[in-house]
Amino acid sequence: MSRSNFIAARERMLARIAQTRDAVAVGLPHWASTEDGKWTSTPDGDWTGGAFVGELWLAHLVDSGRFPRSDAHAALARMLPRTQRRTAFKGFGFYHGAALGNILFADEAARDAALSAARSLEQMFDPKLGLIPLGQDAEEASAVGSAESSIDSLQATGLLYWAADQLGGSHMEEVANAHMRKVLKIHVRPDNSVIQSSTLDPKTGKVLRTHTHKGYSDVSTWGRAQGWAMLYTAHAAMVRPEEPLWREYAARVLDWWIDHVPTDLVAYWDFDDPAIPSASRDTAATAIAAAASLRLASALGPTGGAKYRDFAERTVTQLISGYLTPIGSGDPRPPGMLTGGCFTRKAVARDIDAAQDAELIFGSYFLFESLMILTGLVTEGRI
Repeated sequence: MSRSNFIAARERMLARIAQTRDAVAVGLPHWASTEDGKWTSTPDGDWTGGAFVGELWLAHLVDSGRFPRSDAHAALARMLPRTQRRTAFKGFGFYHGAALGNILFADEAARDAALSAARSLEQMFDPKLGLIPLGQDAEEASAVGSAESSIDSLQATGLLYWAADQLGGSHMEEVANAHMRKVLKIHVRPDNSVIQSSTLDPKTGKVLRTHTHKGYSDVSTWGRAQGWAMLYTAHAAMVRPEEPLWREYAARVLDWWIDHVPTDLVAYWDFDDPAIPSASRDTAATAIAAAASLRLASALGPTGGAKYRDFAERTVTQLISGYLTPIGSGDPRPPGMLTGGCFTRKAVARDIDAAQDAELIFGSYFLFESLMILTGLVTEGRI
């Protein structure tokens, strides 16, 4: 697909960001109905709200008049109660919702919020476990206990690496590295697929059980579990090029995805659902795969990364041609919605996460981020 098509898709998504900003005046968007585009929101963003704040930072980069920095500030303010919550997942929200504003615009308010969340994550590290546990405030479908982990908890690492660079903090760097190593060791299988969750012995850190609580079964490969592994190993490879282990892990889990994703490149919600090809797709996991591929392409350089940049471009092309709502054409929905997102099909999901064919705010963020890179508005490797 040509660059002009990517630009057109970016403009469609900008229209959706503006419409969402105006429609969600309280709280932050979580997911939207595929039928009418109406948002289900959360008061403080839950674990997903930082994705919308991130969209607003990127939108400001495109058109500062239409999307003033005050939009991002107002949305970020709704997230601030989460800075001290005991959840590893806040790394996602405060990297994209706060650190991003400092990376792109040297915004001091965003920096302060991001550093506050990062320091709290640093304090959550448990030396006995060798990682940051999910935490008592983690947004999960079931009780988490004090020694639970998951591949999702890698969301802490992007924020920690950024904060370590800001502060020159060796301990924060050590926490990020230790957490990465332990989580990847537990959750990346020998064949390079990913198991989502684990229960550890709180005294020894020994793994007591592994399971996939949001996927089809305890032993299946949930699409978004693979997605988080790809994203955060590729991000670490990009921001820590001196550490070959992160590049090795990123290539392993991304190559598994490339080898197992359907021919149209849009993943099923779980790679092992026996209902395939009639199973739900998940465009959010697919958008994460595109963003991860662009990060690894940056880390590997023009030659080594060409395969992954090409895969990202082809994946984005499939998403915008098949799942991004159009402008006009008699479609009553807002333009620029990324439809086809599946939170999970497990019955144990929280009610707020029960959507199986929806626009998921984090899926939209990663598609928009990818389009910003592919259209040259964000330099590859910057975010």
